[in-house]
Amino acid sequence: MSATAKDKQTTGARPPARRRWRPGAIGLIALAVALTLSLPVLTVAAHLFQSTDLMGHLAGTLLPRYIGNTLWMMVGVPIGVGVIGTACAWLVTMCRFPGRLIFEWALILPLAAPAYILAYVYSDFLQHSGPVQTGLRDLMGWGPREGWFPNVRSLPGAILMFTLTLYPYVYLLARAAFLEQSVGVFEAARTLGCSAWAAFRRIALPLARPAIATGVALALMETLADFGTVAHFGVQTFTTGVYRALYSFGDPVAAAQLASMLLGFVFLLLALERATRGRRGFQSTGTYKILPGYRLTGWRAAAAFAACLAPIALGFLLPAGLMIAMALEAGNLFEARTLELVWNSFSLAAIAAVAAVLTALVLAYANRLDRSKLARGAVRVSGLGYAVPGSVIAVGLLIPLGGFDNWLDGHMRDLFGISTGLIFTGGIAALIYAYLVRFMAVALQTVEAGLTKVTPSMDDASRTLGRGPWRTVKEVHAPILSTSLLTAGLIVFVDVMKELPATLILRPFDFNTLAITAYNLASDERLMLSAAPSLMIVLVGLLPIIVISRRIAAARPGAAAKRTRRGLRFLPFAR
Repeated sequence: MSATAKDKQTTGARPPARRRWRPGAIGLIALAVALTLSLPVLTVAAHLFQSTDLMGHLAGTLLPRYIGNTLWMMVGVPIGVGVIGTACAWLVTMCRFPGRLIFEWALILPLAAPAYILAYVYSDFLQHSGPVQTGLRDLMGWGPREGWFPNVRSLPGAILMFTLTLYPYVYLLARAAFLEQSVGVFEAARTLGCSAWAAFRRIALPLARPAIATGVALALMETLADFGTVAHFGVQTFTTGVYRALYSFGDPVAAAQLASMLLGFVFLLLALERATRGRRGFQSTGTYKILPGYRLTGWRAAAAFAACLAPIALGFLLPAGLMIAMALEAGNLFEARTLELVWNSFSLAAIAAVAAVLTALVLAYANRLDRSKLARGAVRVSGLGYAVPGSVIAVGLLIPLGGFDNWLDGHMRDLFGISTGLIFTGGIAALIYAYLVRFMAVALQTVEAGLTKVTPSMDDASRTLGRGPWRTVKEVHAPILSTSLLTAGLIVFVDVMKELPATLILRPFDFNTLAITAYNLASDERLMLSAAPSLMIVLVGLLPIIVISRRIAAARPGAAAKRTRRGLRFLPFAR
């Protein structure tokens, strides 16, 4: 018998081929979390082939419209966000013109305003009785029914709203890719006589294509998950169909089937993104030198300035100014009702953020400590919820949790004569559950990025100094992870503040948040009153935007690529 075999027999060690599939204690916890977070998707999939009369009715009436509008958005939004995000990223990275340093961080600001808030603001600004059309009629001397003006409440208007608020996804990732491209390649292109346009088209764009595809996929997932914008504009999509099936027709099976069809579009999108990216990734130079800058003068500098200013003005500056003016005119910015809504939204988002960070810590350490494939696969599954729209998650939770509430209430009545009511679906427990499923990827990837800074040598040094596992976590891991944990919590906090579909479906009775109140007021055409809660959501959304903006503004040439990549770790599929 060999020495290796004797050692294995003595220690009782199992062969690595068998052991790598068997998780340990923390791996089992990760597996349980993954199964819990997968419940909504499994529930929706289980109802796919059930029969219901409503689906037969929808198949001949509204379903073709749902599919058509969804496909049009999957065509229009990528073109819009791809062109604006890529062009602005190239201009601020490779060109030199007045205002470039301000645009580097200001181009991220539209992320603070959800698309449905832009829809409310522009509806009031561009409607027939709004200031634009009224001023145009006064200027041209037209009567009330004379002239023509495009209707913003339409499918093209919805595509425009999504483009204005979601292009920063492409901008951030494309800029990170441009910063990491090889200086030598551009120097060779200049030597061979390539112009700036030729270098962009033949060198920079193909190398950055994986990053651009990732940013477009993120923007499309947010588009497919949206409810407030398409509902306010009257655009029939799967998210509006899910809400109508639940509350207008009272058919959860039909809602689940519509949600499963929407989930199919999401999976198709993910497959296309993976196929587009393939095995390609960012090209790093290894040594970060200053990229060759093309100095723009005259009309070229003015055009670059206008191209970068336009999306900021339309996506943030103009809507923010209009919201401030509308809120001041309505006079409800500091009312007790508004402050109550702020507290409801703040407390709900804070609870969800803490729960998400704690759960992400468990999963991240399971991925670090447990080398089994089952545990690692469970961690990856736990982060897939970001790709699932909030309406799908809400329906997937409402059916099993509602059934459990009814079962528990019936048994408690039979056994003890008391009613438990709706423990899960009648409180905020279901909402927190939905937020964990929806935003776990945001917290998990941020925590994992921070945990990579804790090298094995640090753990070895701590053990050498007599520190046990808990003291090592407290004295070594915690200080290093503190920034990542704060960032993860802040991002989840803001995402929960903006989330509308899941909150609208799962909220307890008579429990309102800023997002729900803004939606209800806008649905009742009280757009002036909806400005105050909308403005509060944007102000809260500015917090992480300011953090990211400060990182970009403080980045020096050379280290900018590394810092930008670290600032983007919270984005799913950004690795």
